[in-house]
Amino acid sequence: MILIGQFDSPFVRRVAIALNLYGMAYEHRPWSVFGDADKIAPFNPLIRVPTLVLDSGDVLVESAMILDYLDEQAGEHAMIASGGPERRQALKVCALATGLADKAVALVYERVLHKEKSQAWLDRCTGQVERVLNALEADRAARATQYWFGDAIGHADIAVACALRFAREAHPEIFSSTRWPTLIGHSDRCETLPVFKAIVQPFNPPR
Repeated sequence: MILIGQFDSPFVRRVAIALNLYGMAYEHRPWSVFGDADKIAPFNPLIRVPTLVLDSGDVLVESAMILDYLDEQAGEHAMIASGGPERRQALKVCALATGLADKAVALVYERVLHKEKSQAWLDRCTGQVERVLNALEADRAARATQYWFGDAIGHADIAVACALRFAREAHPEIFSSTRWPTLIGHSDRCETLPVFKAIVQPFNPPR
């Protein structure tokens, strides 16, 4: 398999961490959607990452789709419940985390790529980020387990940690030592794990 995308993307990073935790071998092509669009386009017409090229030649083009495939391959070892309320709860946390990451990326694009900035759009995205952080903080604080859904790491933990690292590096002005302490503590603990330390890239805004 070939994983396309840079690890400063929270979406690419969560897929790479899952691949490593599943023990699935892959090649990594650290291509940028800005600098390497011509390389990505033949695999993914959206020119988005992550993109995963399977050994069969099939191409998976979105992180949730990729993780669904990896979970299918992992079978009973999948890092999410196979069904029921726990699966729906985990998918909700993942959706909130990836939505947070998406809005954090949108804020970067508005501030870096647009000469004329829309303050209304900046305020809207910032408000969405903060509301999601509030929701995730409340959800995590209500759970006493080591990880979000028990004693083993799952996709919810990975998605939240990757989104938080990106948001904190890209938008430090949103965060402080007293806001969302449970959530940030959880993310920081994940970042001490060897797989998180091995798969990381400092935030590098597009220019």
